[in-house]
Amino acid sequence: MIIDKSILSKYIDEVIEAVINYSPKILIAFFILIVGHYTINFVKRMILSKVQNSEFDITLSKFLIDILVWILRFLLFITFISRLGIETASFVAIIGAAGLAIGLSLQGSLSNFAGGILIVLFKPFEVGDTIEAQGVIGVVSEIQIFVTKLIAANNQTIFIPNGSLSNGTIVNHSLQGQRRTDLQFLISYDEDLKKVKDIVLDILNKNENVLQDPKPSVDVVALSENGVRLAVKSWATNDNFSKMNTQVLESLKNEFTKAGISLERRNFN
Repeated sequence: MIIDKSILSKYIDEVIEAVINYSPKILIAFFILIVGHYTINFVKRMILSKVQNSEFDITLSKFLIDILVWILRFLLFITFISRLGIETASFVAIIGAAGLAIGLSLQGSLSNFAGGILIVLFKPFEVGDTIEAQGVIGVVSEIQIFVTKLIAANNQTIFIPNGSLSNGTIVNHSLQGQRRTDLQFLISYDEDLKKVKDIVLDILNKNENVLQDPKPSVDVVALSENGVRLAVKSWATNDNFSKMNTQVLESLKNEFTKAGISLERRNFN
């Protein structure tokens, strides 16, 4: 097939003319997009720094800032496409219709968003608290729009959907500032009960991480066919709780071994 050179030249000229006429719009649009992106990030950092140095609730502030950032990004995108010459009125109408359809299909995400709002408003926990929920336990690192991020003791990052979190049972280990350990173990009926209790109380009273108010205690909680069940109850601050637990268990083992006191292994917990 023979192509007419005059027609080809005409098409090339039209393409070049279109590029020349349209390239300023493209450059301006992308300039606005890039500048807008950095401006939004700058505004976010500036507001965060102001909030951190003020008396505003940091959890609520971060949540609201996330919402503001997404609104600004949406407005930036609308500005970007308008500079490209796309009719924004019809585009917004399409976005609205699509948003309705997407919203119906993503009811779980809307539930997570609503759950996030409930968590921020009613504050069952805050950033830095140790919570137990949905079968996991960890320190709250961040409350995002749709999920809450926890850091587990083994440094794993756990994301829990806010919808499930707000509708489930939450155990906040940090809310009261102190935690009590509940250790139970069995000793033989042949052991001297007073001697055992004295050893345990001596361990608890000497441990610097065990609080003396409320006072630690060791009590008989059951007489089973396998032996006498004792419960050790001692308090510690949230920061020292794990350390205190470990130290008490190690001391119990060492002191009982020195005193010749045997434990019923099958029922120690």
